[in-house]
Amino acid sequence: MNTWLSHLQYDPLPSLLGSDSVALTLAVRRDLLGEQTASPQTLWDLKDVRRLLSRQEPDGSWRYPGGGKERQRSVEDYTQLETYRSLGVLVEKYGATRELPEMESAAEFLFSRQTDAGDFRGIYGNQYTPNYSAAILELLVKAGYDEDERILRSFAWLLSMRQADGGWALPVSTVGARWDVATLGGPTLEPDCAKPFSDRKSTRLLRPFAAHPVYRKSPDAGAAGRLLASRLFKRDSYPGRNTPEFWMKFCYPFWFTDLLSALDSLSWLGFGPQDENIRRGLEWLAEKQQPDGGWRLYLLHTGKDPYAHLWVGLAICRVFKRMFVYSSGFQA
Repeated sequence: MNTWLSHLQYDPLPSLLGSDSVALTLAVRRDLLGEQTASPQTLWDLKDVRRLLSRQEPDGSWRYPGGGKERQRSVEDYTQLETYRSLGVLVEKYGATRELPEMESAAEFLFSRQTDAGDFRGIYGNQYTPNYSAAILELLVKAGYDEDERILRSFAWLLSMRQADGGWALPVSTVGARWDVATLGGPTLEPDCAKPFSDRKSTRLLRPFAAHPVYRKSPDAGAAGRLLASRLFKRDSYPGRNTPEFWMKFCYPFWFTDLLSALDSLSWLGFGPQDENIRRGLEWLAEKQQPDGGWRLYLLHTGKDPYAHLWVGLAICRVFKRMFVYSSGFQA
């Protein structure tokens, strides 16, 4: 334990263990202290979980709260988006798996949005959504669907959608299409694969590979990881959240690309601090630690979670532990 704690300025454990969040405390003891803890099923009857599940629709989905916006841009599937966001909380904070009946129902709703090709379509109307396809895929893998034929089909689709340089980008961005209702409701645009990859989108696309026990060891994942590591802190090739400061705007569960979500994926793929860019990222996070052991970073989309900063702190500690204790460095 001291091998990773020594790379931080202060001990984060008292701050993390000092909260009254049962889910957070369980995760800290399990992931940072290596203790045998209760199974995630013990969390599924917590008040916050039951409240979230009470809003689930009979078809397994969660309805997007912005009804007016949904009517205005009806070619976008906001119900699919809200279902993904709700599952992110259940899986990442409360360890939901397919053993939870509501999880099974939600998974089947999402699979109903999967095309024959393997992608999840609708959040961008008729356009390809490799970023959200990967985001949904990651959660389903973590929920225990990693050997499902539909999951394997989705991985095959993601690999087929890479740019020529080995990374990923949004197809509509590679052809310079406008983000308007006409584009979203029009014909599905094929990508220009000769254009460069997007480091923001490639970070998101790499996450299901990092989550999967087999795909994380694949040469394709390693090559994409090396591309991503080379782009930390840099400006993206495409417009939209593309300036360097967006690397330093965080959320948990991970949604948009940031430095922490990138390092988290790289840590699962076997990368370590031997890489200069990765080491710079770790040092940046260490420098931002507060004297109480926690972090007060720029957070996005935290909702009303009073423990948002602590969840981000736990995610940082997980990365440091993997990088300095478990990293093989084989990808560096």
